[in-house]
Amino acid sequence: MNERNSQKGGIFGRAGDKSGKESGPIVPVSPSQALKPEKAPQPPKRSRRARNQVVVFLNFVLSLVMLVLVLGVGVFWYGKTEFEGEGPLDRTTNYMVREGAGLNQIAAGLERQGIITNQRIFSLGAKSVLGDDTLKAGEYEIKAGSSMREIVDLMQSGKSILHAFTVPEGQTVAQVFQRLREEPVLVGDLPEEMPAEGALLPETYKFSRGTSRIEILEQMERAQTRALEQIWARRASDLPIETPEELVILASIVEKETARADERPRVAGVFINRLNRGMRLQSDPTIIYGLFGGEGKPSDRPIYRSDIDKPTPYNTYVIDGLPPTPIANPGREAMEAVANPSRTNDLYFVADGTGGHAFAETLDEHNSNVARWRRIEAERRQSAAEEAAEQAAEEASGGN
Repeated sequence: MNERNSQKGGIFGRAGDKSGKESGPIVPVSPSQALKPEKAPQPPKRSRRARNQVVVFLNFVLSLVMLVLVLGVGVFWYGKTEFEGEGPLDRTTNYMVREGAGLNQIAAGLERQGIITNQRIFSLGAKSVLGDDTLKAGEYEIKAGSSMREIVDLMQSGKSILHAFTVPEGQTVAQVFQRLREEPVLVGDLPEEMPAEGALLPETYKFSRGTSRIEILEQMERAQTRALEQIWARRASDLPIETPEELVILASIVEKETARADERPRVAGVFINRLNRGMRLQSDPTIIYGLFGGEGKPSDRPIYRSDIDKPTPYNTYVIDGLPPTPIANPGREAMEAVANPSRTNDLYFVADGTGGHAFAETLDEHNSNVARWRRIEAERRQSAAEEAAEQAAEEASGGN
């Protein structure tokens, strides 16, 4: 059968259906035709709806949104990793957040000092963490490797570095002012007018860098007011003291007489006994305050016999009762000692050479204690002179 006849006998290709459309399996009518490739069908025509410009635009927008979404997730993940990951700081350092500094200013300063790697990520991350809160002013200790998140949490908490300002018991207001002036971490000037003597409570006060000297001064005054109110409320009922101010005056004398906490109630008891008997207090520190005021006696200036007899409003060898004001700022323990003194019959005390005092009920006993103390002083002076002579001799021999 030739090709022509085969074409008459059937159709090469897929078998036709009743409608004349080609469908079903391929039916070759000759070997040569079987080797010919089948003609590929035409692609389907796009519908009119698919060719609509609105549909095309919406497809473009959807694709763009998906791209932006993918990029956004990537950027967010990168920022989160940087914000919460270990920071570049290789050693612990301090950073000062100034009062009124904005978030961007803080971030720029942190990056400039190498504490964070990216100020933009820090600012964006801080905004998401803080909400309506802010970073607090202060000096912060930032540990090595701290993440941006840890730094934000630290500055949000306000847990800044605290410095200490300590006022020893028995210092005058003038001496406290000098210490305040010399404290380098505090800022600002002190008031021209000083508080009254005895108005400041000697303690250790914590403060952050940038605190003013006036703030510390006001804190000391408030602390003294609170302490005095509490101590006055718990005082013994039979004291020869009529006002809280008188308690502070006597406490300041006790403070200057002894530095030993275990002796303060007994020293206070001596003065209470003398007041009850109408005896003068005869306290050496009152002589010094009457002569030199709050500035204090020069260290190389002894007390002369003429000083003891010199009349001043504070010299308790001359005046009766208490001086007109405190002679220093007493500590809490000295005020408590006056409010609840030891119950003894002691009327005298003198140094005993060990850092404490020898107490006596009678003048004869007191004179014996004084004589003993003078012998101790004489022996110390002699020993010091001998040591100085030996040292001078050694230096002289060494020079030859």
